[in-house]
Amino acid sequence: MKTSLQVLLVEDDPNVRLGCEQAMQLAGIPVLSVASAEAAEKYLKPDFAGIVVTDMRLPGASGMDLLRLVRERDPDLPVIIITGHGDVTLAVEAMRNGAYDFMQKPFSTDDLVDVVRRALEKRALVLEVEALRRRLDQRDDLESRLIGRSPQMQQVRRLILDIADAGVDVLIYGETGTGKEMVARCLHDLSRAGQENYVALNCGGMADNILDSELFGHEAGAFTGAQKRRIGKIEYASGGTLFLDEVESMPMSMQIKLLRVLQERVIERLGSNHQVPVNCRVVAASKEDLKIWSEQGKFRADFYYRLNVVRIELPPLRERREDIPALYDAFLLQAAKRYNRPLPALTPEVLQRLMVQDWPGNIRELKNAADCHVLGIGKACSGIDPTVKPSLAEAVENYERLLIADEFSRQEGNIQRTADVLRTARTTLHDKLKKYGLL
Repeated sequence: MKTSLQVLLVEDDPNVRLGCEQAMQLAGIPVLSVASAEAAEKYLKPDFAGIVVTDMRLPGASGMDLLRLVRERDPDLPVIIITGHGDVTLAVEAMRNGAYDFMQKPFSTDDLVDVVRRALEKRALVLEVEALRRRLDQRDDLESRLIGRSPQMQQVRRLILDIADAGVDVLIYGETGTGKEMVARCLHDLSRAGQENYVALNCGGMADNILDSELFGHEAGAFTGAQKRRIGKIEYASGGTLFLDEVESMPMSMQIKLLRVLQERVIERLGSNHQVPVNCRVVAASKEDLKIWSEQGKFRADFYYRLNVVRIELPPLRERREDIPALYDAFLLQAAKRYNRPLPALTPEVLQRLMVQDWPGNIRELKNAADCHVLGIGKACSGIDPTVKPSLAEAVENYERLLIADEFSRQEGNIQRTADVLRTARTTLHDKLKKYGLL
């Protein structure tokens, strides 16, 4: 039984309520008790992880009314009804309406604990199945947004699923165009805070005073032109996610201020001495390796380690070429819809040309090439013409990389098994894995 499960006890008789509470607490079962159905309602939110034990006769709304409310909100939430002597007819009606079980007064506390345990076990099983189904749905959604079957992208998706609900601060590292903001958005959308605000701020090329106001907000009269109070990005993101893009360009003075926010979770608007509590996840993105920068004195080490609770590294496109066909196909479809143009054929010749490019602009550059392909302007737009055939050497190298990457993924990263299947020496395979960026 999960420790997060608890019993919501609804009983207006203080003596009965106390006796039930003590019996369950002695059995190690967390219990929360209230005296009316109206008081119980505020706890019955969609994420309530527990069961309900309620007396049938209550002041105001009855136990039957509470049962109907629970059934409307969550039909799988077990409700145990307590009835008085002579209320068997009501108990039968409650069972027909979906109650899990009923207890007739007077009852022994041992019997109550037994029924409660069974109901909690059933609830735990239902919640586990729901969590598994939700995780599978999230995985499918994630695979449609972060396209790619390469081992690197499979690892990125697994990490996102593992930490999305944890609420920890995250540092995303990757070259320009590798999809850092998409990862940040996925972290937000798949978290419990997915319905709260997602606030993005690009730290690059912004003057200190402007960045200060953007992040912390200001009071009226804090500086010339500040005619009214303004809520800053951090405060607006409270309860949700704050995404700091190009965090490597953040001035040192601002790093100190933000470090304090991350440690104490309070802010002060410019022109105010009043502390405002904030509770947001911070996701920062950088195209520079901030560990190296901190060692070189270009970035505050304490700020780096505070941001780097979890690190997600996004591979450049040249190190996951096997993902190019699926990505390009998806971008072609999006572009055809956006520009209302026919979908061009994705021929083997086009794919061969795409696979041998280095794509320094990564996914963003590939997307631009797809747009140009749909518009029929090719190299004039993207600088790359995918319809030009690759050389023999390029095509052979591309085929070798795809063959190795596919088998390496199938063997779950086991070098020896991959070498055995491909019938090549382990040392040779190891060198080629490093050459193609697969290790």
